[in-house]
Amino acid sequence: MSQDWRYLKLGDLLADAGVIDRKTLDAALEEQKLSKKRLDEILLKNGWLSERQLADALSRQLKLPLISLAEYKPSREVLNIIPKAAAQRLNVVPLSVSHTGKIAIAMSDPLDIMAIDELRMMTNAEFDISVATMSDVRHAHKAQGTFKPAVNEYRAANFEASAASPGLVRYADGVSVSADDAPVVRLVSNILEQAVKDRVSDIHLEAYEAVSKVRYRVDGALYDYMEYPASLHPPVVSRLKVLADMDIAEKRKSQDGRIVVQILDKRIDLRVNTLLTINGEKVVIRLLDQGASRVGLSNLGLFDDDIEVLRRNIAVPHGIFLVTGPTGSGKSTTLRSFLEILNRPGENIITVEDPVEFTMIGINQVQVNEKAGQTFTEVLRSILRQDPDTIMVGEIRDYPTAELAIRAALTGHLVLSTLHTNNAPGTVVRLLDMGIPPYLISAPVVAIVAQRLLRRLCRRCKAEYPLPEDIARAHGLPIGIPIFEPVGCDECRGSGYKGRVAVMEIMEVNKKIRELINKKAPESAIRQAAIMESGMRLLLHSALRNVVAGTISMDETLAVTEQSE
Repeated sequence: MSQDWRYLKLGDLLADAGVIDRKTLDAALEEQKLSKKRLDEILLKNGWLSERQLADALSRQLKLPLISLAEYKPSREVLNIIPKAAAQRLNVVPLSVSHTGKIAIAMSDPLDIMAIDELRMMTNAEFDISVATMSDVRHAHKAQGTFKPAVNEYRAANFEASAASPGLVRYADGVSVSADDAPVVRLVSNILEQAVKDRVSDIHLEAYEAVSKVRYRVDGALYDYMEYPASLHPPVVSRLKVLADMDIAEKRKSQDGRIVVQILDKRIDLRVNTLLTINGEKVVIRLLDQGASRVGLSNLGLFDDDIEVLRRNIAVPHGIFLVTGPTGSGKSTTLRSFLEILNRPGENIITVEDPVEFTMIGINQVQVNEKAGQTFTEVLRSILRQDPDTIMVGEIRDYPTAELAIRAALTGHLVLSTLHTNNAPGTVVRLLDMGIPPYLISAPVVAIVAQRLLRRLCRRCKAEYPLPEDIARAHGLPIGIPIFEPVGCDECRGSGYKGRVAVMEIMEVNKKIRELINKKAPESAIRQAAIMESGMRLLLHSALRNVVAGTISMDETLAVTEQSE
């Protein structure tokens, strides 16, 4: 393939071929600016050209053969080199391998430089490219055997070298990435852009002996995205370190850094961490979409009665409200939702966080910096001299922080914070184990919430079936009621799930529970009192409400919540 193809623009090529006129091209480019879709998709969708016209024009202008894939029969050798999953993700059809090792492939878009470069890195080979229609390419993929795309198989990002579609990834210094940048630069930008498209929360780049893997965490589950040669891993890591203002020469120690990028018109904060493993440095990138910083209780998937209980308890003038659960259970998101409700002109709200992930206008946010002596405890002492109305402590980790937070609540402040415990009653035991006296727990604690995030069933493809009798009896549900299970479709990328919902165990601390805390009663007694006195719903029962409502699956419910009961 000629290197000059890097500089071709699809729109100009089609206009020069006489397939579309300049007026149509201008209209398509305007639509592309708004939709961010590929130019050929826009032209086909609007009926401005047909698949055959597109393929004919590409074949003539690029001097590539136009072939039919109606009777597609690939060689076994080429399928061993380019697996069908990779072929479908990159939208190519592998045909054969010559005696010189050159691979023949068919593409509906031979200008997809990113796909071709990824194939080069995957196979270390050169290619003979033919043009085929999109329908032929799809038919050929089906002929290879049914491939159900799971969440780990993503469509590779397309960076068109087009004036109408400049670099889709723009870094804080204003530099954009386009198709004529170095392969490693484009590979990193491709990984980041696709992660944003697929609502990824974390990216894992892992080094192994022969290859390096990229894995995405989507809705709490980790999936393979792609592999690239191990030889590319050091320059990929170095590229990320440069962007994150980290020391590229330091490989033995773990490092932390931050990158601010503009992807698909979204401002994304990337928190980067490196860790040396036996095969090289592993990099984990946390993606924080600043444009999605507003959450709101109504968007967490809660029932109206739960929202009412939460609103009632954060409306108190003073006291401490605790949110508990393991890492990744959505505690910080819930606290942000509380702060959005409390954030009024007459309120002085100060937070201490490690790190500050989302900025909120009208709230004074403080970043922990232990090297500079800015610990949770020290910052909290300073906050108490700042005349706060509401204080949010990112996490209570030790006795000094817990004692200060509780005393702040006793002296007329509303304090919001998090703890790592499995359930709401267990939080009392955890505070006692830290050395907090019972009277300092019973007096200020207003409510304790334990929560989990469960994957939401895809609304488009979920399938209804009757609840089995044994499961219904075990959980006190009506026999034969309809519930739903995951299936998998294009919209959810074959996983059967899209998005997550929060399920909560809300324990309001009443007079009876305060008496039990003062007596250092066991966790089981506190749980029983919370259920009997204030109608606390256990995590499992909260999740079962969502099962009956058709929001989550029974398998997901049992896997996530039963361990906490």
